[in-house]
Amino acid sequence: MRKARETASRSGEAIDIRCGCDLSRRDVLVGGAAVLLTSGIPTAAAEFTNPSVSSFYSGGRKMDTITTKDGVTIFYKDWGTGRPIVFSHGWPLSADDWDAQMMFFLDRGYRVIAHDRRGHGRSTQTANGHDMDHYADDLAALTTHLNLRNAIHVGHSTGGGEVTRYIGRHGESRVGKAVLISAVPPIMVRTPENPGGLPKEVFDGFQAQTANNRAQFFLDVPTGPFYGYNRVGAKVSQGVIQNWWRQGMMGSVKAHSDGIVAFSQTDFVPDLKKISVPTLVMHGDDDQIVPYADAGPLTAKLVKGAILKTYRGFPHGMHTTNSDTINGDLLAFIES
Repeated sequence: MRKARETASRSGEAIDIRCGCDLSRRDVLVGGAAVLLTSGIPTAAAEFTNPSVSSFYSGGRKMDTITTKDGVTIFYKDWGTGRPIVFSHGWPLSADDWDAQMMFFLDRGYRVIAHDRRGHGRSTQTANGHDMDHYADDLAALTTHLNLRNAIHVGHSTGGGEVTRYIGRHGESRVGKAVLISAVPPIMVRTPENPGGLPKEVFDGFQAQTANNRAQFFLDVPTGPFYGYNRVGAKVSQGVIQNWWRQGMMGSVKAHSDGIVAFSQTDFVPDLKKISVPTLVMHGDDDQIVPYADAGPLTAKLVKGAILKTYRGFPHGMHTTNSDTINGDLLAFIES
């Protein structure tokens, strides 16, 4: 067992363990859409060396995109000129979920990049490919097109699974560090090998609510467990709730339904064991979406030399509700 260094602190502070497109108010309230979460055979990187690149216009704004090998258009933001930080968002959101981090790191001289996963946000609402292998391949297509080197990859929730599968499937030649925030690995669903996981019926319920009344479900999740707004004394932000709903409703119900299977049933253990770059695992112990005990600590044990930071009382969406703390710890890790 690796020697661990643990520093406990007051509520809201971390326990550090080392293991071995601008929218108007009317756009948001009327036309917008903000809920929930949110080792395969390696594919040659050469398959992604020449994705088709284009720009299209939405509401009078030019938008940067690439087209993947299977014809899916992926929207992305790319700001700044420093060392690249690539952000992968959670289910069922979009690159907009990283606003607080994009601005924070851009102001500090970093190049910040975030994309809308296939079927989400401004990317193609394709019927197919809503699985971790395709998510990882789309990320590889983007990083290859942008010719990123020594990039820091940051993934939240499902995005943490995307980053993990990307490294496991495409290697670390373009990766400098990795950060997994409230992330779904090692595996969410209960199996004989993962007795602490959530029953499959929980995720079946998510799919049913997504299919039957997504508009209401995508209000219930951010209003309640995602940001911990169902806790006594929580400071509720209606703007955050509406922004979650806006992002979610921009995407495809088919992508969201299939994505529930992807984030809950994918086994990331083989991928985690392949990670050798410096890795930070950040998880709140009051995460009601991806329960802490079966996620962050187990992931940190599987990644060689990973650092686990546990945040007392922080919710699943802590990068939004507690962005000052999360951004500060991200910056310290990146610059270490």
